[in-house]
Amino acid sequence: MNAMTVAMRVSPYLPLWLLRGGAWTGAMVGWLRRGKSTRRLEENLGRVTGLGGSDLRRLSRRGMLSASRYYAEVLELPRMKHEVVDARVRLDAEDAVLAHLATEGKIVVALGHSGNWDLVGAYACRNITTVITVAEVLRPREAYEQFVALRENLGMVIFGHEGSSTFRKLIRAARTRDGLLCLLADRDLSGTGVEVEMWGHRVRVAPGPSALAVATDVALIPVTVYYERLHGQRRRQAKSRWGTVMSFGPIVRPGDVAADDRVGILTRGWTSYIADAISAHPQDWHMLQRFGWVE
Repeated sequence: MNAMTVAMRVSPYLPLWLLRGGAWTGAMVGWLRRGKSTRRLEENLGRVTGLGGSDLRRLSRRGMLSASRYYAEVLELPRMKHEVVDARVRLDAEDAVLAHLATEGKIVVALGHSGNWDLVGAYACRNITTVITVAEVLRPREAYEQFVALRENLGMVIFGHEGSSTFRKLIRAARTRDGLLCLLADRDLSGTGVEVEMWGHRVRVAPGPSALAVATDVALIPVTVYYERLHGQRRRQAKSRWGTVMSFGPIVRPGDVAADDRVGILTRGWTSYIADAISAHPQDWHMLQRFGWVE
């Protein structure tokens, strides 16, 4: 049984100050010891920002604290009241996005591993439309099942990432129901993803969002998530110093791009938007694992 499985079991019985303090302490211990996750984060952030030395160390400290905030909030989510969720999330979306959802009912969303995507998923299910997404199958299996149960209890529809059958389920969902079809795609788990340029480097990212949009003729939009400090009335309503911004990028319809390379063109478009957003908020990019650097 891993630490996250234990944390999810005991967290309902812990006061919030202890939950948050435990996450903060774990992040700081990992950062001070320069554990594997910290080293990975620093390698990734160094390539994004060009920083090194003490500047990179300061940024990685902020990054580890942001990641710990995410985990603490995930553990808090099952007991978080609806009004607290709504106070913590700020939606940054053009009217055209909401108008598109009102008329078309669905859209494919390309996401990066930034901010708290579970929190914005809970917000979206309550205030926008159903979130349909894929979860990486974790080991031990119990941890995966706990995460799936958490997200389903928040109103999301979850498919386990288990090969080509998952993509067929997504296609079926896109054709038969409305919702935000959300895919975390900045990390290529297959090793055979689409090669693009991000931050002046060649990287591989997952083709899923673009392939799903092309296969179903559903429009694609990138969404970024990052933290912001809260003040005044909103801070009191959120019961936290930190809020989360859910920012929507430009909508692209598959039929509006060249037919000979639709997946590639769509992927280069959403990765460009995501890369700019990560550059603006690098501390909230929780890439504590190996990233798809090609060079």
